[in-house]
Amino acid sequence: MPEGDRSRVSPEVFGLPVEEIKAGLYSDKYFVRSGEILKREGHHPRVLMQVFARKRGIICGMDEAIAVLKLCAEKPEELVIHAHFDGDPFEPMETVMTIEGDYSTFAYLETVYLGIIARGSAVATAVREVVEAAEDKPILFFPARFDGYGAQPRDGYAAHIGGAFGVSTDAQAGWWGGSGLGTVPHGLIAAYGGDTVKATLAFDRQMPEEIKRIALVDFENDSVRTSLEVARALGERLFAVRLDTASDLRDVSVVSDSEDSYGVCPELVWNVRRALDENGFNHVKIVISGGFTAEKIRRFSKLQVPFDIVGVGSALLQTQIDFTADVVMVDGKPCAKVGREVRFHKDQN
Repeated sequence: MPEGDRSRVSPEVFGLPVEEIKAGLYSDKYFVRSGEILKREGHHPRVLMQVFARKRGIICGMDEAIAVLKLCAEKPEELVIHAHFDGDPFEPMETVMTIEGDYSTFAYLETVYLGIIARGSAVATAVREVVEAAEDKPILFFPARFDGYGAQPRDGYAAHIGGAFGVSTDAQAGWWGGSGLGTVPHGLIAAYGGDTVKATLAFDRQMPEEIKRIALVDFENDSVRTSLEVARALGERLFAVRLDTASDLRDVSVVSDSEDSYGVCPELVWNVRRALDENGFNHVKIVISGGFTAEKIRRFSKLQVPFDIVGVGSALLQTQIDFTADVVMVDGKPCAKVGREVRFHKDQN
């Protein structure tokens, strides 16, 4: 998120299934029943609910969580909410959100808003880690195929908040007004008989000029030769080549037989960069992808491997950050389970 941007995303952007949420369809049953009990008993305690996590990270999903409260709570205008902004860092046990109001009117929403914050913050935190590991080189968010399609808008927004340069689907970019980015896939190369040059030239002929030409060059496991072939075919129109050698293969240009010689390894990247430069294709950038994690990117950065962009996939969905919500005050008096205490949100201090 741009520095200094403290605006909230409009609740309507998220396309929430408001009636289903109001009906408790997505809520743990005990929260639904708690609200029903309170209303039937005519008991309307005014509570202070506080939300925290036990890990540090980057908050994301807060705007959507607030949208849930504004659109799905009973009498939402009577709730007082203090919350971090998407993109804010948080520390373990730090209160990232408080909700104050009649507990019977929003108790059933706890499952929904906690899940939203948990998923968004986990993805944003994972993305921020790889962005920092890459030392500000662009990160492409490529995990769409590793989860259900319904998660794409939320995950793509979280990737944006975390600092990703781009995402791979239009749905991932929908909440922040972007569009998906992509390269020539293996499937298109196969459709042209395994000829990477033919597939890349077809892409070049048919795609609008503003779409960058990035050639995938590992189809024949000879990335140096294929990189030079597409560079000669496209010339200045070629923006980048993407290295995506499988982790159980060693590219034919790699002479080392160490454990670190498989997949997209440092030697392969150096080989491709050297070949491009020696043949006058200094303008062609190198995109690396395939099994990259923050640790692996950090190692490449430390070795000064000459990559320009990195695509990261399933590693960005492996972080987990659980959030907890507790009632800590009732009718203006401290009332929390043992082991919890009132910790006001920073905006309340």
